[in-house]
Amino acid sequence: MDGKGWSTWGEGMAAGLQNGMAIIPYALLKHYRKLNLSGSEAMLLIHLLSFRQVEGIDFPSLEELQAVTGRSIAVIAGELQKLMKEGFISIDEDNDELRDIHYERYNFSGMYTKLGAYLAEAAKEASEDKNAGTAPSREAARFTTGFPVLDGGYGRTAVAVPGKAAEESRSLFSIFEKEFGRPLSPMECETISGWVDQDRYPEELILLALKESVFAGKVHFRYIDRILLEWARNRVKNAEDVKNYTQKFRSGGR
Repeated sequence: MDGKGWSTWGEGMAAGLQNGMAIIPYALLKHYRKLNLSGSEAMLLIHLLSFRQVEGIDFPSLEELQAVTGRSIAVIAGELQKLMKEGFISIDEDNDELRDIHYERYNFSGMYTKLGAYLAEAAKEASEDKNAGTAPSREAARFTTGFPVLDGGYGRTAVAVPGKAAEESRSLFSIFEKEFGRPLSPMECETISGWVDQDRYPEELILLALKESVFAGKVHFRYIDRILLEWARNRVKNAEDVKNYTQKFRSGGR
C-alpha cells in the first residue's frame, strides 16, 4: 500500500473512531443462542445498548431502529415485545418536573441477570466436569426409563436406544428431570428448547446424547451439548448413525 493509501485508510479509521464506540457484553455475543435468542434479537439488543452509550438515546423510536437494522417496523416491534415478555428488557418511565417532560428508557437489568445466571450455571457444570469421578457401572447406564443399551461408543461408552412406548409417554423435559434427579432450571429448559427449535436436533438424538452423558458419568448440559455438536459435525442424525459412528470411532476410522 502506498503512502496515499495508508493516509486514506488512517483517515477512515479516525473518522470511524470519532463516531464513538459501544461496550457490548461479550457473554451476549457468545451465548445468545443459549439464552434462546435469535441472531436478529441479539443484534437488536446491541443496537439498543449502542443508542444509549454512543448517541445518548435511551428510548430509540421504531423508525430509528429500522434505519440501523434495515428490517420492517412490524418485525422490530414483534422482537421488542418478545424481549420484554421474556424479561430481557423492560421500560422505565419517569417525569422531568422542571421541564414538564414525561420520558421512557429501556432497562437492561433482566438481560444482565440472565447472562449472569447462565455463566454461573456454566461455571458450575465445568467444575462438576473437572471433578467428575469414574464412570458408573454398565447397569447404571440402563436408566429408570427402561431403555435398552447397545454396545459401542467412545472407548467404553454405550448408547441407549429409546423404546417407542417410553418415547410416547414421556416428554423430553420429564426424562431429563428423571435422569438428573431434580427439576430443571429455566435456563436448562431453554437449552433443551434451543436444541429442538433452533438447532433442529431430533428428539431421539437428544435422548441418545443424554444417555451417553449418564454412562460417562458427566450428567450436565455442557457435556450433552458437546456430544450433539460432535454428532452434527459428523452428520449423525439417528440411532443407526450413532451406532455406526461410534463403531467407526472405536475402530480408529472416521
